[in-house]
Amino acid sequence: MSTILITGAGTGFGKEVSLRLAEAGHDVIAGVEIIAQVTALRAAATERGVALRVEKLDVTDPDDREAAQAWDVDVLLNNAGISEGGSTVDIPADHLRRQFEVNVFGPVLLTQGIATSMIARGGGRIVFMSAVAGLTTDPFTGAYAASKHAVEAFADALHQELAEFGIRVATINPGPFLTGFNDTMFETWKTWRDDPAARVFDYEKLAFPHEQYDPEPVFETTVKVLTGEDTAYRHVLPTEIVDSTKQQLAEVWDRRQSEGSGPDARPDLVRTAFEIAPATPVD
Repeated sequence: MSTILITGAGTGFGKEVSLRLAEAGHDVIAGVEIIAQVTALRAAATERGVALRVEKLDVTDPDDREAAQAWDVDVLLNNAGISEGGSTVDIPADHLRRQFEVNVFGPVLLTQGIATSMIARGGGRIVFMSAVAGLTTDPFTGAYAASKHAVEAFADALHQELAEFGIRVATINPGPFLTGFNDTMFETWKTWRDDPAARVFDYEKLAFPHEQYDPEPVFETTVKVLTGEDTAYRHVLPTEIVDSTKQQLAEVWDRRQSEGSGPDARPDLVRTAFEIAPATPVD
């Protein structure tokens, strides 16, 4: 039986995917960031009646990453991640660095050791929980999108570099799903230790600029990718936004520099961020 390691399993996508795989009888190691989440996730597993191994694994902690190298992992889901909202001109330096430490450097350094073990065993599967934000960019999500663009680059490189060793690489690219992740991204400004008067934007007036979907497609697809039932490389979800995502990517080639100034010159998504209510579901 394959051993599946899932990082960031204390909440959100990682938590539910870990529990579903355990329910299906898979050998799952659920990595969580802090000790308090170990107890909570074990309790959730007991409530669901499943056997789930829960380990502390903060991907930014070198000691935690070193410990994980001894776990004989056959399938790795790099799911741990955070989202920093705010305009690129306003985000404090420590928050910008933290965005990349959690979403990029930690997962890549963890992957290095586990991939080396997979090569020695002659195969494995590495999956990155990326995002549609790894392909496109919205206003006030520049730091998060930049980190996910970096994840996409590393995943693509690994796909090419590890093929000859029997290691398969894939990405999951969730769009706007109603899990709370997107909405709290637009509240991170509350923890900034800066001068609010010096900010360009008033973040009390902004919200995540999309209606959001039920997350069930992410759970279902991720389970299929991790178990090998789905062998596609990229998975943009929900599938109904695939065409609009491709269109958004194509439009960049014909984009002109912005003209004018003032609120009337705001792009549509910037305007939406000022007008939409937080946690707005798709009709």
